[in-house]
Amino acid sequence: MKGWRGLAAGAAALAVAVSGCGTSTNSGSGTETKEITVWLMDGSAAPTLTDALNKEFESANGIKVKYEVQKWTGIQEKLTTALASSTPPDVIELGNTQTASFADQGTLMDLTADAGQFNSGEWLGGLKDSLTLNGKQFGMPFYAANRTVIYRTDLFQAAGITKPPTSRAEWIDVINKLKAANASNPDFQALYLPGQSWYFLLSLLWDEGGDVATQDGGKWTGKLDTPQAKAGFQAYKELYDASATKKAPADTDEAKPQQYEVFQTGNVGMMIGLPWELGSATKDKPELKDKTAAFPIPSKKAGSTAPVFLGGSNLAIPAASKNAAAAKKYLALLSSKKYQDMLAEGGAVPGTSKDTSKLATNPVGKALADSSPNGKVTPTTPKWAAVEAGQNPLKDALTAYLSGAKSLDQATKDASEAVTKAMG
Repeated sequence: MKGWRGLAAGAAALAVAVSGCGTSTNSGSGTETKEITVWLMDGSAAPTLTDALNKEFESANGIKVKYEVQKWTGIQEKLTTALASSTPPDVIELGNTQTASFADQGTLMDLTADAGQFNSGEWLGGLKDSLTLNGKQFGMPFYAANRTVIYRTDLFQAAGITKPPTSRAEWIDVINKLKAANASNPDFQALYLPGQSWYFLLSLLWDEGGDVATQDGGKWTGKLDTPQAKAGFQAYKELYDASATKKAPADTDEAKPQQYEVFQTGNVGMMIGLPWELGSATKDKPELKDKTAAFPIPSKKAGSTAPVFLGGSNLAIPAASKNAAAAKKYLALLSSKKYQDMLAEGGAVPGTSKDTSKLATNPVGKALADSSPNGKVTPTTPKWAAVEAGQNPLKDALTAYLSGAKSLDQATKDASEAVTKAMG
């Protein structure tokens, strides 16, 4: 949730309007549904989208939409209470790392048989994985975003860099050229990379063929000490060591301090970030708007993009909804190309459409569009929360390895054991 919550809270281009709680008659009992309740989250869709969506749904179905904006702060507890009641909302938005937990509790409706009407043939693989538990689908993807490399075009030009790198080796070369061109600035960092940027670590692990954990017979086992995963850690260290003489702290993540604030200083050539982070940087420093662009995280394989973590939201129908048939019609309308294009125009990767042409109209949107098809998610299990929300073993391993407190073998072995324990 952390990565997605930050995106949703900060996405200036994606301001939400959400249907709230309302009462309605029970469509399953043969009486007519008069109203459905829809909860979406603050920052998820522009009012122009939700106003049009709700108006079209009400006109086509004769059913009123009661709509309220929900805040991310405290939403876990609010959803838990609402889903346990006999009168929950009829449509809800969930962070994609929340979905498995609620599905496991039996509070979400199984929509496997209905996925076709939600344009399931267009779902990105990573987004589908995030709402699938034990082979069943408990919602539909809403929208997503992923990290790209945000860079200063003027600094690239001054260093003689004519195009963004398309492989990890080229990326290292770009870092070295930026450092050389700015050697007189002791505070310059070609790439701002804090030591605990574990979402970026996932890209490197996956790019090397590794993973955090795998499941066998219902049991999850940490896999951070495999040769492939170790290669991902080594790639992270190579980039970290190359990034600058004055490197970012090894024991903090991208939020401490907020990396967009570091990027604003003018002493940074690149950062690995989300669209909202660039939006925040240019809001505070408007002069950066015409000096920034983005490219996909490069793969070790030339010409390919590295896999990326898809942070985003899913839409689900509570198992106790009294208006499931109407709720399904609402999701079907939202999954249509018209509204998916509107999501893309707002700067998000659309959840139920592979057409990202409306997104790829600027360098940052194009980088998102180019890399999102290669997106993945963390293990889809309610047990994952114990890894991410606790003493995150990936962060601990990165800090220990980068600082020299532990060898690569020891750091990854300890982290792998911690993952197994947390998910066991």
